Amino acid sequence: MVTESLRTAPRRMSDRIFRPAKQSGIKDSRSYTVFRIVNGALIVALCFLTLYPFLNVVAQAFSSEAYINSGQVNLIPKGFNVTTFGYVMGDPMFWRNYGNTVLYTVVATAIAMVLTTSFAYALSKRHLKGRAFFIGIAVFTMFFNGGLIPNYILINELGFKNTLWAIVIPNAISVFNLLVMKSFFEGFPEDLEEAAAIDGLTTYGILWKIVLPLSKAVIATMVLFYAVSFWNSWFAAFLYMDKAELYPVTVYLRNLLAAASSTESLGAGAASGDATQVAANVKAVTMLLTVLPIVCLYPFIQKYFVSGVMLGSVKQ
Repeated sequence: MVTESLRTAPRRMSDRIFRPAKQSGIKDSRSYTVFRIVNGALIVALCFLTLYPFLNVVAQAFSSEAYINSGQVNLIPKGFNVTTFGYVMGDPMFWRNYGNTVLYTVVATAIAMVLTTSFAYALSKRHLKGRAFFIGIAVFTMFFNGGLIPNYILINELGFKNTLWAIVIPNAISVFNLLVMKSFFEGFPEDLEEAAAIDGLTTYGILWKIVLPLSKAVIATMVLFYAVSFWNSWFAAFLYMDKAELYPVTVYLRNLLAAASSTESLGAGAASGDATQVAANVKAVTMLLTVLPIVCLYPFIQKYFVSGVMLGSVKQ
């Protein structure tokens, strides 16, 4: 009986959450129809305004220096060229730093998800002793921290400087993500966990075999949040690493951008044609290369994104 309830629980829970509203048969009023049309038009306009800067960056990345400087590049590349891509991607250090970014993001996201999920699941239990104290400590860190110099001294004393852990450990738990997951776990049916405990599952077994399989939406959302954060992070590596072979690609591109700005300041007479070409659209190329992997990743977990955030943020 209990085993049967465990097998059917995921289907019942998903049906309860995602069951469409019943059709009432009432015809929409004219004012509501106008509202829907205007609302749809505003959403389409907002989507276009959101996409426009990215499309403009893509166009500039493949355009020539003369058209960019004259402001003629909008959504379509002009004077097509890939000089800057060749300049950036022809450097072996670029691929070394790109590999570092992939490694840092994968390891940091995995560790962050394990710690955040475990902490959030524990805090979701109202019978946990000291629960309010632990929640208070977590929330306190959202508003106060030790400061830049104490953090640098701490990382240095722990021996994390010039290591992966300088990036992973200080940002292992995002309090915002922690509170969202805690809210989701609090809304989990207690009867289901009690049934699993009667069947002989331990606390870890319930978390691994019952809770996590039913939490794919919120987990995928948190993975996206953490992955984007670690992928775009550059200041921690810039602060705690002084070896170029350990930099993530964001620091590499930041240094390239600074060098390109210096080239622009020298003027066309002081730089070669290729250098001037690189300086003209290096900003667009750096942004495109940085955001491209995340853009490719997002479609695979987009279906979980909205439902994951809502399940963790709305109380029934």
